Parts: sequence; structure tokens; C-alpha cells
Amino acid sequence: MSEKLRNVVLIGHGGSGKTSLAEALLFNAGVTNRFGKVDDGNAVMDFEPEELKRSSSISTAFHQFTWNKRPVNIIDTPGDQNFFSDTRLCMQAADGAAVVIDAIDGVKVQTEQAWEFADEYDMPRIIIINKVDRERADYYKAFEDAANLFAPKPIILQLPIGKEAEFKGVVDLVNMQAYIYDNGKAVKADIPADMQEQVESEREAMIENIAEADDSLVEKYLEGEDLSQEEIIAALRKGTLEKAFVPVVCGSATLNIGMDLFASIMVDTLPSPADRGPKTGTDPKTGEEIQREPSPDEKFSALVFKTIADPYAGRLTLFRVFSGSLGSDGNFYNATREAKERYAQLLQIRAKEQKPLEGAGPGDIVAVAKLKETVTGDTLCDPAAPIIYKAAEPLRGVVTYAISPKSKGDEDKIFGALNKLMEEDPGLKLERNEETRQSLITGMGQIHIETTVDKLKRKYNVEVNLEIPKVPYKETFKKKVAVQGRHKKQSGGHGQFGDCWVEFEPLERSQGYEFADKIVGGVIPKTYIPAVDKGIQEASEKGVLAGFPCVDFRATVYDGSYHSVDSSEMAFKIAGSLAYKKAMEQADPILLEPIMEMEVVTPDEFMGDIMGDLNSRRGRVLGMDSRGKNQVVRANVPLAEVLTYAPDLRSMTGGRGIFTMTLSHYEEVPAQIAQKVIEEIKSRQEEK
Repeated sequence: MSEKLRNVVLIGHGGSGKTSLAEALLFNAGVTNRFGKVDDGNAVMDFEPEELKRSSSISTAFHQFTWNKRPVNIIDTPGDQNFFSDTRLCMQAADGAAVVIDAIDGVKVQTEQAWEFADEYDMPRIIIINKVDRERADYYKAFEDAANLFAPKPIILQLPIGKEAEFKGVVDLVNMQAYIYDNGKAVKADIPADMQEQVESEREAMIENIAEADDSLVEKYLEGEDLSQEEIIAALRKGTLEKAFVPVVCGSATLNIGMDLFASIMVDTLPSPADRGPKTGTDPKTGEEIQREPSPDEKFSALVFKTIADPYAGRLTLFRVFSGSLGSDGNFYNATREAKERYAQLLQIRAKEQKPLEGAGPGDIVAVAKLKETVTGDTLCDPAAPIIYKAAEPLRGVVTYAISPKSKGDEDKIFGALNKLMEEDPGLKLERNEETRQSLITGMGQIHIETTVDKLKRKYNVEVNLEIPKVPYKETFKKKVAVQGRHKKQSGGHGQFGDCWVEFEPLERSQGYEFADKIVGGVIPKTYIPAVDKGIQEASEKGVLAGFPCVDFRATVYDGSYHSVDSSEMAFKIAGSLAYKKAMEQADPILLEPIMEMEVVTPDEFMGDIMGDLNSRRGRVLGMDSRGKNQVVRANVPLAEVLTYAPDLRSMTGGRGIFTMTLSHYEEVPAQIAQKVIEEIKSRQEEK
């Protein structure tokens, strides 16, 4: 069975028509009896309320159909940067990819990123250039775009008949047949006379390319012999599987033109689980590499690539079986968590519905409900033959907001709900910043965060406030100083006495805090010296400028005195804190700000705007290079200047630019800006 099965993932930039393509495939295969349209809100594959609201996919959808007696699992992924983490993770379930390119705009940035994921997974692929019927559509320009950017090389298998609104059919170069479409139905026709010359030359180019995948065909071709259709398809399949080239076809998903031919090419050329060969993992006990063949006779193993959190049905775990088989209910072992799991029913996901299954084998994509320990990225296997597969990491988020409940007392409710959503969406991250005392939610973009807020309300009835997060500034000082910290208090009976001389000196950035003990002759007993250290550390948690932690300094205690009766650890702790406070008055304290390392990927035409904008944000450009037809700018920019960068970049580039950022280091805030920051913080504190 796994020799016939095809697991195909649809990938490409948002708006290229992946969901419409899936709808056409399901309709043509007789799975659905009406042709769902994304814009009409009745697409089978887009069913989440947030998807209907935005008319675009925000989560990967799954369905099945049979074409030419071959079962196909179709995986329709989001193309929007905001939800691309889901795309990356769900691609792990596929064996081959269909890359959907818009004939109007050609290859856009998310298509390139999806192509890189397919490279990462060593995945054979085909290309469909969609929307050939639209105004300004140019099949040949879109193909040229792909040919210039992608390897292995794309090769043309089909030519469009007519262009834009006149697009009405396809010439198939494999069997030299024209097809004209009437209401989605293909009718064989003669190749148009005005296309004869072009068809001949493109077929010759195609055969030259295909023949390269098979030595025996090269000889036959060079000797001038004709190749049969069976030979061409066999060589096409071989070359695609070996990643010698990528077949390219064309069509219009919404008009259902060329979709039947696309389905045939897809099942003819893309791999089965058997073609993909063994899956490599590691033995959890020894760490050695081991392999599992895609055979039902092997021990069971599978990778969890997605989790769906449902407030009513509970957690639904989706996994791809790589070896062995499962019955309709039973047990398996989670090797990642070292936990046994029991499942009561095996399910097949069909868009928003689930169908009970009797069993599953290699290549099957299935789900089970209510597992206790298992999360996305875990390996499930036979307890007698444990294995762990390396799972893809979610993409790193780029947009952060401070999140708080609208209603007082809803804190527990909000974090419980968010934790459930994070099981479903590993691209989300929640953390508490102790310095700013804010809970921060990080996602792939503005729309990702907004959609999460919508889901919180719809699924868990929790409403939240989002705010621009506070910047976690730090403080340090510039001047080396030596001060006395002396604490003396008489209060009847025992008094309190602690006396220390401490030298404070600045350290290099990111060196943190150091404490040195240079006491000689026992002027302060050894037992009290850790108390001085503790007093300085606790006091330095609140800097003198704006109450931010003080960092990157060394405190050296070198002299002092004590009282045999009145001295105590507490007295020396207070003395240490007094020394810190006195030192900060004399040591030129300064404010430090987090500097982010950013990478901005943008089409060439927006480079000027991007560079000017980064300069206006106090950015420092580190370097530039090109990636495909895009430019990549690397820069260091203060976090305070890029808290709302995602929507700004979106509007600057019409949604075609993407960026990532990570904390690089801390730097001194320019004096003028520091003064403003300090005044703002002090006035906020006074308001409280």
C-alpha cells in the first residue's frame, strides 16, 4: 500500500492559491460535491473562524482523495509569514512538495523560504504556476523567475493556451496533446497552429532535460529515436525523485483549468513513502544512529508534527507513521518523554472532520485524542525498539507584546488558555520578564498575535489587553571609586555594627557582576564577607537612575572593622548595600539598552526605504548581501526603536519583506535619550 500512497504538501507564498488548488483536487476526485471557494467563505480546507474572517489559511489542513488508483494525503499549509512555523513543522509529514507560484507576482519571499524547508527535508518537488487566467499573469516570466532562483532546475512540461482572461487550456508536452476546458472539464483538441513551433522547441528542450536522468534514454535520444510516453513518464519520475530537475505545469485553480493534469503529474512523479527509503533516528540509550524501513513488518515508529487543542474534545495529536503498523486502539511508547501512552481510537483528519480508522501503516498520517504526555516534536514507537527522530524547530518569533487579562483575577485562566494554544502553535512563546514585571507573548507577526487573541476569546472566553512591552534597560557606571559602607545602630542591649571599604570598578559589557575579597589580617572576619557581597548584589538589583538592575562591575572589599559583640551578618549586609548606594552617587552611572541583531529580507526595490528607515531608528548596518532576487540587510538596532517594526516593515514593503531579530548585546544609551527615558519612568512611578 505504501508504494501507491502519496503524501503531498502544498507550499508557497500567501495568496498563490494553495487552498483553491486543494479544493479543485478534492472536487475533481469526487470527494466533495461542490467546488469550495476561499473568497466565498465555503472552502472545505479553510474552516477556522479566523480563516474565514481573513480569507486566508492560518493553520495547516489535511484531506485525502484518490487519483489514478493512488491514494493521496494532501497537506495545505499557510503561506503567510505569520503562520509559517506551522508550515515548517507540518512539512515533516510529507514525502513530496507541490510548490504553488502565482503567475502575476512570480516567486515571492515565502515561496523561497518554503523551498529552503523542502531542501532541508531533502524533498522532491513539482511546481505549478497558478492564476494564469488573471490580469497581468505571465506564465513564462514566472517560470524564468523560478529557473533563476531555484535548484534543481525547473523544466517546463506544459504550455498555456491563451493568456489572462483568454486562458482556456493547456498543451501537455509529454503526450503532445492540447486540452481545452469547459466549466472545469477537459476536451482534447488539436495543438493551436500558432503554437506549433513553440511546442516543438519546448518539447525538445523537455526531452533533453528528462533524458539526462536516464543514460539509456540519452543514447536513444542522441540516435534520433522517438521516446514513448511511458519512457518519458518513467524518466520524469526518476529525475524528480533523484532531484535532477523539478517538473513545471500550469493552470487556474479557481477556473479548474489544468487541475486534472496537475493531479496526474503529481501522482506520477512525486515519491511514495517506500521511495523515500528508511528514516534515520537515534537510539535513546546509546545515542547511536539507527534506521527504520517504511515496512509494516518493522517495529512501529512515528513523529508527532502537530497538536490541535480543542476546548471540548481535548488535545488531538497528529503524527506520521514511518515504520510498522497500529491497530484501531492500543498502546505505544513516547521515547522523547519516556512515557507510555494509551489511545482508544485511531482517526483520519479530513479538514474539520475526523473519520475512525481500523489501522495505519508506513506513510499514514493519523491522529489520536487525549494523550497525556505527548506534544509536537515527540517520537512515538514500540517500547521494545525505542528510537528518537530529530524534529524540526519552530521558527523564532519576531513580534512581542505585553499581555494582561482585561478582568482582574483572570491571570490563571489566561495562562492556562495560552498554554493550550502553545501546544497547538509552537510558534508562540510566553515568558515573564522580571525586570519589567510584564508577561510577554511573542509570535511570528502582528496578525499571528491578533489571531491568538481572537482564539483566546472564541475558544476559552478570555479577553486580554495587549501593550507595547517596556524595554528592559540596565544600568552601570563609568568611574572607578572606593567608598566606605558603615552601619551603626544602638538600640538597647546588642547594637548593630558593620563597616567595610569597597572599591567599585566598571567591567566590559556582558561581564556581569564580580566580587573580590582582599581583606587581610582579619579586619573583617571571613564569616561576614559573604554578607557584604549579598548586600551589594541585592542593592544593585535597583539602579540609582531609573531602578533598573546595575550590571558589569566588580566590587572588591579591601578594608573595614567589626565589633566583637554588635557585628552580625545582617549588619555587614546593610553596610555592603550602603557602600553600593554611596558609590553610585560618585561613579558616573549610565543607562544601558538592549541592541538587537536584525536580518531584514526585502525585494530589491525597497532597499532604499529599508536602509533609510533603519538609520532613522539609530541602526548600524553590519552588512548586505543578496539571497535569490531579494536583498538581505543585517543591522544592529536598539530594541526601543523596533518594538513595532513588524507592521512598519509590512507597510514599507507591501507585505513582501520579512525579518528576524535576536538580542545581541547592551550598549550605553545616548545622554539626551537617556534623560528622556529616565524622566518618563520617574513620572510613571509618581503616577502610581
